[in-house]
Amino acid sequence: VVRFSNGRLRRPDSMRFTVYRNRETAHPRKKHRRILVSETERLSYVGNNFGSGNPKHNSLCRYFVGVLDKDSGQMEVYNAEIFNMQPLLSGRKRLSLTPAPDSQRARADYAFSYRLLFGDSSALCCLPGCSLFLISALFSQHGGTRQCILIYFCLAQMDLCIEAFGTSKQKRALNSRRMNAVGNDILNTAVTKAAANIIDAKGVTALIQDVAQDDVQNISIFLPPCNEDADKPENVYKFEDILSPAEYEALQVPAAVFVNITPEEITKKTEEKSHCSFVLEELKFLPADDKRRDHKARCLWFLDTLIKFSYLKVIKKKHPMGPECPHIISRKLMKNFTSLTYNNGSVQNLVSASMKAKIAAYVIALALHINNFQTDLTILQNDMKLQESRMMDIAKAMRLKVSKAKGLPGLDNDQNHKLGTLSLPLPVQKASGNQQKRRKMN
Repeated sequence: VVRFSNGRLRRPDSMRFTVYRNRETAHPRKKHRRILVSETERLSYVGNNFGSGNPKHNSLCRYFVGVLDKDSGQMEVYNAEIFNMQPLLSGRKRLSLTPAPDSQRARADYAFSYRLLFGDSSALCCLPGCSLFLISALFSQHGGTRQCILIYFCLAQMDLCIEAFGTSKQKRALNSRRMNAVGNDILNTAVTKAAANIIDAKGVTALIQDVAQDDVQNISIFLPPCNEDADKPENVYKFEDILSPAEYEALQVPAAVFVNITPEEITKKTEEKSHCSFVLEELKFLPADDKRRDHKARCLWFLDTLIKFSYLKVIKKKHPMGPECPHIISRKLMKNFTSLTYNNGSVQNLVSASMKAKIAAYVIALALHINNFQTDLTILQNDMKLQESRMMDIAKAMRLKVSKAKGLPGLDNDQNHKLGTLSLPLPVQKASGNQQKRRKMN
């Protein structure tokens, strides 16, 4: 992690970073030393994690960087170190030009000297016949001496100065940087050549197909386990993969309110909108058989809990769904339907957009088991507050056949609802978004 002591970066994507590490890997202190060099079109910056320029941080804190994959929604966390980037020859290091004394003008008239001021110490360097690329200068008169304060000059001229007048340590550092730069060029050339060989060997069409297959695999991460060789629709998305036997058993107590619900209570809950539309509608058609009634009540209670859980953003409570939610269900929600994020010095559970899509997939799978493997996707979409295109992408990724139908009475009857049907054989799986990408390319 880098931070710059002055200025604002106009084009951060054009920054070039190079890391140098100490060669004494066996030394207990020096093996962790790093120097970070950043080059832009106008100026170069240097930062390190040792010495006087090292920023002081709390030794009890650890720093991390999270890299979020926007497609999969997963974040990889890496150990991080903070570098305070200083301009190479401005800010802390001030450069001033003074005319060279007569004793130093042994060469041409354009030979001049400049003084590098580093706090209390100073060093005098001469650049015979060398022109500096001057962007802006401030001239001042001090006791008859005319000084020029440089705002910027080329890094190449600094290298020439080190070659001519630098210390042995500076010269070794210069040679090391140049060798590393050559190594980077060789690596980039090798990578480019390898990529060209792969394209020539496999062809562009095969590579595009590989990318499409990767997209399909990324989508499947957020779907319930799919058994493509199933002989019956109920075995495609097995009920045990949605609710384990222990979780299903734990739902008996909270789902009892649905088992014994009366029509008057359903009407009251509908007016209060205390549950989602899908659940309120299905409560009107609970089976008379006690075993089937109890099974459907448990499924509806868990589906309603999933949808309410998708409304959350950052989860701060230990039991976000309230004390009536069984502990095993709360743990399932936190483990399977949240992603970890680092914010304000603490790790938090977040219901991200990708996790909300995963919840939608499990809601659809559970609704299919409730409704004999055909369900109204539009009602579920409205309950989860998703866009229709998003819901259709999830349904198609789950290999459902989508058709149009009139909505249920009283629920937007004037608009066409989308029905999702799970039937065998399963449709051929396609990566979502490819058609839209082709349209943009055309």
